[in-house]
Amino acid sequence: MTEDRDAVLQAVSSAVLAVTRHLSVREVLQVIVRSAQQLLDARYAALGVPDDQGAFAEFVAEGISDEEWDAIGPMPRQHGMLGAMLREGAPVRLPDIRRDARFEYWPRAHPVLKDFLGVPIRDGDQVLGIVFLSNKRAPGGFTEADQRLLTMFAAHAAIALTNARLYERGRELALVEERTRMARELHDAVTQKLFSLRLTAQAAASLVTRDPARALEELERVERLAGEALAELRAVIVELRPAELDRHGLAETLRKHVRLLDRLHPASFTFDEAPVCALEPATEVAVLRVAQEALHNASRHSAARAVGVRLGCEAGRVILEVRDDGAGFDVAAAAGRGLGIASMDDRAQALGGSVRVTSEPGHGTLVRMEVPV
Repeated sequence: MTEDRDAVLQAVSSAVLAVTRHLSVREVLQVIVRSAQQLLDARYAALGVPDDQGAFAEFVAEGISDEEWDAIGPMPRQHGMLGAMLREGAPVRLPDIRRDARFEYWPRAHPVLKDFLGVPIRDGDQVLGIVFLSNKRAPGGFTEADQRLLTMFAAHAAIALTNARLYERGRELALVEERTRMARELHDAVTQKLFSLRLTAQAAASLVTRDPARALEELERVERLAGEALAELRAVIVELRPAELDRHGLAETLRKHVRLLDRLHPASFTFDEAPVCALEPATEVAVLRVAQEALHNASRHSAARAVGVRLGCEAGRVILEVRDDGAGFDVAAAAGRGLGIASMDDRAQALGGSVRVTSEPGHGTLVRMEVPV
């Protein structure tokens, strides 16, 4: 029992540390589910956080691949055993979930679940979610001792989940303040520049017929003002933090982007995530922007059959790699071709890191970014 208690404490510690590493709510849920699965040696583990519409605001699972999720279909609703657990708020331990009266059905592609253990994640009288396991690897199914361990783990997981939500709300408030500041900058800088641009263009139009030389001078001023306005607008946009990062975190945002590209393009796009370091907001933005630039180049220019993205952490540095098996190119000759190599490296260097592009004609391309945590 002492070893079991130590395992619980270690698993709970991982969940709590997930919050202190400034991960998103979804990433904290994934840590909780993964810890519970390993703790009780289950093949499948899942955690659902209900919404007010009869579905789940968040639902994460371990033991199911992305391809299996796509085949299963939409996120589950609050019906069957999941709905019963939310209503009853009590642990459920069964030798075979399919034989329980509360079981309804699962989609055709859903894995077959047999022995089942589920407990609510509670904050006082409120059920924050449910965590459940199925198909224990050791014979005999889940035991009463397993139920006690998972109940203890769920109680501590509730603290981690509550704290993660509070942290995200704080980040959202900070984001609102930042966007308000950006709006002021847009008004003070770009809007006034565009107003001057409009007046200058009107003056040029009025001089075209009676003083062409002065009209040409005004048009040159229009061109200069337009360039300045565009530069200032780009500077403001670069500073904006994508809202997806605050909702989902870097790894999930990048995974969703890669999955979208995989659906839209004939090439195969895959995402490989190793454990990710805790990153400052500016670092998350830079890594995401470099990944998007590299993926844009791969999808538009490489004619690749496969594009792979890897995100991880090595020796205190976050590592991003975007690799394709496409046509490749001469890196030295590509500096002026608009591939964004310089801007990617600028983003990394601003954070004390670097971007290295390795490629040659006929042998694909690797973009590797390294940035200190």
